[in-house]
This record gives sequence, C-alpha cells and structure tokens, in this order.
Amino acid sequence: MFPSIPFYSLIALSICTTRAFPAYESLAGLSKEELDAVLPALEFQQPQSPPGPLANDSTKLVHNGAHPHRALQPGDIRGPCPALNTLASHGYIPRNGIATPVQIIHAVQEAFNLENEFARFLVYSTFLVNGNPITNLMSIGGQTSGTGTNPPAPATVGGLNSHNNCEGDTSMTRADFFFGNNHNFNETRFQTFVDFSNKFGGGKYNLTVAAELRNHLFQDSLMNNPTFSLVSPRLFTAYGESVFPINFFIDGRQKDGQLDLDVARSFVQNMRMPDGFHRHDGAISNVGFEYVFNQYPIQPGANVNGVNTYTPDPTSATLDQPCLRYTNFVNINIKSLYPSPTGDLRTALDANLEFLFQATASNGCLQVFPYAMN
Repeated sequence: MFPSIPFYSLIALSICTTRAFPAYESLAGLSKEELDAVLPALEFQQPQSPPGPLANDSTKLVHNGAHPHRALQPGDIRGPCPALNTLASHGYIPRNGIATPVQIIHAVQEAFNLENEFARFLVYSTFLVNGNPITNLMSIGGQTSGTGTNPPAPATVGGLNSHNNCEGDTSMTRADFFFGNNHNFNETRFQTFVDFSNKFGGGKYNLTVAAELRNHLFQDSLMNNPTFSLVSPRLFTAYGESVFPINFFIDGRQKDGQLDLDVARSFVQNMRMPDGFHRHDGAISNVGFEYVFNQYPIQPGANVNGVNTYTPDPTSATLDQPCLRYTNFVNINIKSLYPSPTGDLRTALDANLEFLFQATASNGCLQVFPYAMN
C-alpha cells in the first residue's frame, strides 16, 4: 500500500518533478514529500554573516552614475515593497529582483541609511518566510513567468508576497489579499494617500497624515474585507510602512519631515529615486511609529466571522512586545513552515535563525531554539 498523500501535495510534487524548481523560490510550507522532490536539484550555499553598520552614515548622493534608474526588462521581478523595487531598479540589488539577504542589507543601508540592527531583523524575518535557505536567494516578490526554466514554470506569485509578513492588509499602495492582487501598485489606494495628504498635510505626507491614513485603512479593511487580519508580524510592518516614506523617501538634505507627493509617486509607482536624491542623514529605523499608533491605538486581531467582526488576538505580540514578536515568530511561524528540517536545510535554517536573534540584541530577548530536540 502506498502512503496517503494529500491531493495538493500530489499536485506540487507533479510540478516539482516536471520543471526546474527556481533557485529563488521559497521552500517554506512544503511537505516532506515536496522537499524530497526539490532539494536534490538545489545547490547548497552556505549562509553569509550579515554586514555591520556603515562606517560613514552621513547623507550623500545615491541616485548617481553608479546607480542609474533603468526600465524593467523581461523576467525582472517586482513586488509589494516600493523601497526594494526602487533599489532593484537602481541596481543596489540585482536588477532582476533576486538577491541574497546580505545584498539586501548592504543595499538598504547604503541607499536609505536603514539602521543596521533594524535592517537585519527586517531582512532575516522576511527571508525565513519568503526565501530559499538552501540557495540563499529570495525574490522581492511579484508574479514570475518561469523565465529560465525548461519547460517554463507556471506563473506564480511568491517572494515578499507571502501574506501577513512583510506584505499584508491595510497597505497604503496595494490592495488587501482578499481582493486578488496584493502585489501590484494600486492607483485607487495611492489616490487615497494623495487625498489624505492634501486634507491633513497641506499637500505633503507627514506624521499627521500617516496617523489619519492608518486609521482610515484599518476602518476600510474592517468594513470591506471579511478575512482582514492585523496580527504580528504584519502589525509591526503596517505601522513601519506608515512612517517609512517620511524617514527614507525624503531627501537627506531636507529636515522638515514633509514628503512631496510627486516624490512619493516616483518611489511607489515608478520605482525611481528623484534626480539628485540624497539618502537620510544618519542611520534611522522606525522613527515616528509610536506617534502614529498613539493617535488611534489598534490592538492585534482579525475579522473572525465576516466584515466588521474584528476580535482582538491575545496571543499576538503588540507593538511594545518585541521579544514576544521574536519568540512567536520563531516558535509558531517558522516552526509551522519547517516542522522537521534535516541536513543542509536544518543547517541553513539554524544559521539564519541565529542571524535573526542577533538582531534582537538591543531588546534583551532570550534566544529560542525551535529544532533543539530534533
């Protein structure tokens, strides 16, 4: 008798055995049978230690001759994060949108001046969910066309598009997952961004606008999305998303915290730094997110029975519980995606989990080892 294999696993196994598995495609959530079919074809790359802080974090020209903007080419991948899309279009990470964690950390520091610990936590928490630990590669998201496979792979949406981690409901520039396209720029969402900037910011996007818009997006998803969810880790990235444009899309020579709307569109739609753009003056992280939260405090939760049934989730970390966020992410999210890794996969996961923990040092979190008993 053959062992019983769920139908979806049979489909995935069929796909895996009839086409080359893209080296950047995530392994998260694959069953043992699927991993057994995929892993022999992947070349193991030892995880690289993350870089440290910049030696010089002063402002400087970053839209320069070494990093010109270039239009997308066939096969280039872009996804839900305007910052990473822009970095790829300027060549700070590979222009095809496929990169290693170390490449991304270098890029976000060099081009935007993300603070090192913050950058490492964001990148490794995203990579562990959306990346391929064996090849050490990750797509920054979007729909792929199977370029480079023989026969061509079916179109898939992957990379950063894994729902409720980096990407999630209440985005300022993308629609909620429930409505079918959570990865492409959404003009309606951006017009709301513009309208709120005009109404509350005098034609600029600032912290006042960020708070009002965050509350509006919450109410919109609450009343229109029956599967709306806002729990950790998406809770953190949602509020980070609100202040990110203020901290990183304003020229580093400008000190007033007022983002021009044409500059905002250049980043979020056109994936292009303005001519002469300088990075932030000094390393910076999530400055301002407490202000945005405090104007309209929202506890983690979800619509549990259709629209307007938002119910707090007491198991989710709140914004002021970074160690619970880390612990739950490892013990719940990662453990469920990779329940019993072995061999090179276990080695790679252990290394990347160590890099993630090192990025919690300033919070004093205790390290957790999800595979200690394997």
